[in-house]
Amino acid sequence: MSNTQQLEDLTTQVRRDILRMVHKVNSGHPGGSLGCAEFMVVLYNEIMDRKDTFDMDGIGEDLFFLSNGHISPVFYSVLARAGYFPIEELSTFRLINSRLQGHPTTHEGLPGIRVASGSLGQGMSVAIGAAQAKKLNNDAHIIYSLHGDGELQEGQNWEAIMYAAGNNVDNLISTIDLNGQQIDGPTDVVLPMGNIKEKFEAFGWTVVEINQGNNIEEILKGMAVAKSKSGKGKPVCVLLKTMMGNGVDFMMHTHAWHGKAPNDDQLAIGLEQNPETLGDY
Repeated sequence: MSNTQQLEDLTTQVRRDILRMVHKVNSGHPGGSLGCAEFMVVLYNEIMDRKDTFDMDGIGEDLFFLSNGHISPVFYSVLARAGYFPIEELSTFRLINSRLQGHPTTHEGLPGIRVASGSLGQGMSVAIGAAQAKKLNNDAHIIYSLHGDGELQEGQNWEAIMYAAGNNVDNLISTIDLNGQQIDGPTDVVLPMGNIKEKFEAFGWTVVEINQGNNIEEILKGMAVAKSKSGKGKPVCVLLKTMMGNGVDFMMHTHAWHGKAPNDDQLAIGLEQNPETLGDY
């Protein structure tokens, strides 16, 4: 895409997709999906080097792995609007026999999905494996991954984080969605994790902070810095400070919309706050 306004328009449309998807089936996770809309739009439309056609091998292109798979609505919307599968298929979200289940799966062969995810804490390990495969194949492309901050409470992450630095997996850029919320409340209340930046640095990673994680210009700048830090002996962690439910005022500043669908009236309000830009499915 050529300018920030186009990215903004796409982000608005993605927010509409998210709201409509979870509303239709009265199920899903709008909060984190809305909070990561800007990041995912920028990643797929500006940052990643992607091939025109999808294959599971992913040789010769950057790859992305979603670890916090419950925010599948934003993933599906961004994939569809990037041309991986028909936009109209978004209307099948969470329906029986749909390829678009609540957590991404691979058994139905949905383009853009390379691993089933949503069992929290496992995505880092998968991303590291893919990054090492790139190195074995002499493929200089980058592996990107996204993780929730509450997800870091899972111990498997830290073994993987230690492994990545210890094995110089420097073609990996892992982003942590720092919205400070998880399903049961604020992360600092459920299980405080201290200074996440200092933790990653102590484990041997390079850390890049994006303090305005819902600002497209700041994401572009921050991810460019992260990319410039790759290939220098250390894996890169991006700390992306976002607002859960961003763009829909009544969903912001609370964990209540982590896994709750809007009713008819709430959907109408949310859509009014995000006027159609590119056409609904």
